Amino acid sequence: MSKKVLIVSGDAVEALEIYYPYYRCIEEGFEVVIASPTRKTLHTVCHDFEPHSETYTEKPAYRLESHMAFSEVNPAEFDGLIIPGGRAPEYIRLNEHLKSIVSHFFIEGKPVASICHGSQVLALVGEYIQGKEMTAYQACRPDVEACGALYKTETLHVDGTLVSAHAWPDLPGFMREFMKLMK
Repeated sequence: MSKKVLIVSGDAVEALEIYYPYYRCIEEGFEVVIASPTRKTLHTVCHDFEPHSETYTEKPAYRLESHMAFSEVNPAEFDGLIIPGGRAPEYIRLNEHLKSIVSHFFIEGKPVASICHGSQVLALVGEYIQGKEMTAYQACRPDVEACGALYKTETLHVDGTLVSAHAWPDLPGFMREFMKLMK
């Protein structure tokens, strides 16, 4: 029986951080479901680092269908969770259903992979990441530390069943470590 992976996201998700894990999991033979606040066409964005800017820039990218709304998710049906970054985490974390979805993966000891601003979603479940070591995009360090987690400056980190990474350049290692946990 195939493993099943849940990706939680919304509009303004960083395109590489959702597409790369989505297709990599499909390539592995996993069933992959993208959930968002409502079932809709997601509008992804491209974050890049340009010489003229002290922070990342953002441009529109591709569209991608979500398969279900958060209210439809039964987390017990999934073997792993991926939380991409971009600006999506800052608003999806306000959804009333997301906390119980994410909590389930920590309670059951299932793999969780969070990249970039995905740590803003993990702030919902601070009780499960308190004392853990993790990394995230450097602008999210205050959020990680406010939850009681130990922020690691390395661009990829694994602590038990939690895989975390800084940003899209870290996707190969991020997915390699997630796949190890899924197997």
